[in-house]
Amino acid sequence: MNVVRPSPEQWTSDLELITEAAQAAGEKALSYFRKDPDVQWKNGGRSPVSEADYASNDILKEKLLAARPNYGWLSEETDDDDARLGCDTVFVVDPIDGTRAFIAGKDVWCVSVAVVHLGRPVAGVLFAPALDELFQATQAGQAIKNGATISVTTRNGADVRIALAEDAVKLLAPGYRTGVTRIPHVPSLAYRIAMIADGRIDGTVVKKNSHDWDLAAADLILERAGGALFNLGGQPLSYNRPNVRHTVLCAAATPALPALIAAAQGLEGH
Repeated sequence: MNVVRPSPEQWTSDLELITEAAQAAGEKALSYFRKDPDVQWKNGGRSPVSEADYASNDILKEKLLAARPNYGWLSEETDDDDARLGCDTVFVVDPIDGTRAFIAGKDVWCVSVAVVHLGRPVAGVLFAPALDELFQATQAGQAIKNGATISVTTRNGADVRIALAEDAVKLLAPGYRTGVTRIPHVPSLAYRIAMIADGRIDGTVVKKNSHDWDLAAADLILERAGGALFNLGGQPLSYNRPNVRHTVLCAAATPALPALIAAAQGLEGH
């Protein structure tokens, strides 16, 4: 059995592993893309899942747990097992983040894989095969997109670009709202956070009930690019808890985050 060595070298090795697995899973999912895959509905008919989600999940689980059998496992498409709570280090996986976009034939979906150690991500990968984009980060390194370092940007006044659902805009503080340009909806939450990391947008507000697998890899990538993902209490997230759902969250470049959190307090409870 492998022994977890909590060190930068271990997380770099894990990054190589999860990158290879995410690319293999992404290519498998891509083989179903725009080919009318079989779709089922879960969670009382609220959430779609396609045969591509399951095929991607199978590849990830096989490759990752074969290489790290002592790591725990948490995936959107695997029945949860409380055994993960006894593991210091866990794979947190979304085999297709943005399934609705995938089913609709839209490009903005990705494979999300993170290694979480003692509640925080230490290696993360987002692979968007339809866009040919690969985001990577480790706890001690820089955020990378297709081999090049990325970083957040901070804009002021009317140029601030926020990804936010239209029905949530009215819940932002009025003074903040007037200085914001809302961008169109981005269906993959993980990819939306990655867009902050590479500077295309400045921030986003995440409605309640997102999950660990939507967030963990993107959280680390954003952090290493100079941003942060916090709850409305101004605290970073903890992963691999018994409850994998989260409250309202804000993501932005670190200097811009306090103002966004203050403006988003009206979303609590919505």
